[in-house]
Amino acid sequence: MFVDEVVVHLRAGDGGAGVVSFEKIKGRPRGKPLGGSGGRGGDVIIEASTAISTLLDYQRRPHRRAGSGTHGSGDLQSGKSGEDLVLRVPPGTVVKDPSGTVLADLARPGQRVTVLTGGRGGKGNQALSGRRHLAPAFAEQGEYGASTDVILELKLIADAALVGFPNAGKSTLVSTVSAARPRIADYPFTTLEPNLGVVDVDGRQFVLADVPGLIEGAAEGRGLGHLFLRHVERARVLVILLDPSPLQEASCEQQLAILLAELEAHDPALAARERVVAVTKADLGEAAEAHERLGGSDAGIHLVSAATGAGVAGLMHRVADAVARVEADLPDGEGYILHRPVMPAFDVHHDGERWVVSGLAAERAVAFDDLTVPGAAEAAARRLRSAGIDAVLRSQGAVDGDEVRIGDVIFEFTEEMSSE
Repeated sequence: MFVDEVVVHLRAGDGGAGVVSFEKIKGRPRGKPLGGSGGRGGDVIIEASTAISTLLDYQRRPHRRAGSGTHGSGDLQSGKSGEDLVLRVPPGTVVKDPSGTVLADLARPGQRVTVLTGGRGGKGNQALSGRRHLAPAFAEQGEYGASTDVILELKLIADAALVGFPNAGKSTLVSTVSAARPRIADYPFTTLEPNLGVVDVDGRQFVLADVPGLIEGAAEGRGLGHLFLRHVERARVLVILLDPSPLQEASCEQQLAILLAELEAHDPALAARERVVAVTKADLGEAAEAHERLGGSDAGIHLVSAATGAGVAGLMHRVADAVARVEADLPDGEGYILHRPVMPAFDVHHDGERWVVSGLAAERAVAFDDLTVPGAAEAAARRLRSAGIDAVLRSQGAVDGDEVRIGDVIFEFTEEMSSE
């Protein structure tokens, strides 16, 4: 089964917690702090790889999670970092966030984007010891890994794409000129998924895509072709096949006009793409007449029959020439990764009952294992002051006695908290 668009539910790994541990030393009640820090959680990375050709596996298993870091332990033993989750996708995959914003266009093998960063591991009491706290009896909790949904959309990378109405002979042609064996029948929409074939023309090779048939209104959702117009976007050359058969309601001239209009409606750049036009089914009596009406060979229109092979070699030479010409003029698409602006470290608002502070800086400020320990509460207050959170609360109207919530922690705002 060919799958070219999926939604995957991703979560980065959680960070491990730091621990409180002491080395017993005579004359020092608590001894030397020896608590190790937790390991960081694994990142979620999406990477283009030629070893993958479809997104089917992500449709079957849409929930993926990176490894979590392990907790620290005594004797200065730090926790192990969680394993990164590397999701391999076919080259040509576009990565989008739930709103449809493109995060990355992974056009080339090896390109990768980190979509989620693992949670930071919590510091043990040894890492927290210092001038203020020589032997802290508290440690940091590990951070939870972030989660998100990501849309993966595959746009096949082909040198040339066959475009035409249903039953125009696209599948027959690609099976004739390559080793691809698409499904072929005499009813509309035989091709339900794109097929790729490698064509060799006197030592020159190019990849030819057989795209499901388009009909008028495809760009707006009619028929099946609109689902696969995305696969035409990356093709360097469009090979437009016109069907002269009496079974087609539209003439070849009308077919050409409709196909160009649908391509332009999907993406205006497609209408200006290098193209080769051919009338198929040359073995039919109507084919020669349609070929002449379009201007014939003098207008660069080919007359071919995939069934008999007539004119196919000349058409493939013309396509190979067009591909080579476009390759010389246009460099390969490099793809890109969207560098989003850095979000504010924290946000403060009032929900009608209490002040709510969100954001990584705020959550890290209070991420201790036990805030009832005086030293931990003092360290949290100092971090809140250093991050400027208390100053923002005061500037927005927080007064002595107001409740403040950060994550799952609720505490009381005081002037002592906000003063040096």
